[in-house]
Amino acid sequence: MAKAGKKITAARAAVDRKKLYGLDEAVKIIKDNAKAKFDETVEVALNLGVDPRHADQMVRGVCQLPNGSGRAARVAVFAKGDKADEAKAAGADIVGAEDLMETIQGGTIDFDKCIATPDMMPLVGRLGKVLGPRNLMPNPKVGTVTPDVAEAVKAAKGGAVEFRVEKAGVLHAGVGKASFTEEQISQNISAFIDAVQKAKPSGAKGTFIKRVSVSSTMGPGVKIDPSSVAAEA
Repeated sequence: MAKAGKKITAARAAVDRKKLYGLDEAVKIIKDNAKAKFDETVEVALNLGVDPRHADQMVRGVCQLPNGSGRAARVAVFAKGDKADEAKAAGADIVGAEDLMETIQGGTIDFDKCIATPDMMPLVGRLGKVLGPRNLMPNPKVGTVTPDVAEAVKAAKGGAVEFRVEKAGVLHAGVGKASFTEEQISQNISAFIDAVQKAKPSGAKGTFIKRVSVSSTMGPGVKIDPSSVAAEA
């Protein structure tokens, strides 16, 4: 088994694996140890007290990060006529209808977010097997099926992060970049966890947010005391 490099070893040594850190202290550790040659993504992972196999325990939603995600998302919009014009004016990278469907069916998916007007959903529905597994299928629950395409495009471009719980109740998302200030990262993490808390399903019993950890792309995970981020965790 290959030995860890000096930077990774030093980063791991800076973290007490058994300790629950306060949010601000955890963020400082993450920034101090993000030493890669690229701008690392700050990621949050939550362990929730739900079983997503049950419909009434599914956790899904969207969070508008107050300081953006730091990532330039490419946005595709299914729309026609005036709505297509609105999407283009708002900064959508790709706008189309049947032509866009054919492009996707041909294997070209050159976007990170997909938005559709309600009248386009019969068309978009044909792409469920292609877009669904990539978590790109437009959904009214997260604001990506809407007549207000301009606002949806601006949100996607401005740092809206979608989240959906996975097997074993795990949920994770990128919430910023290591180049952000500590305050910006802390604000984004707090906003994200608050959004997840508000998406608590009716079937969730007991403690909802069990564990929280934060890390950078190449850095060690730092466990956060849930009570330091979400009062009702």
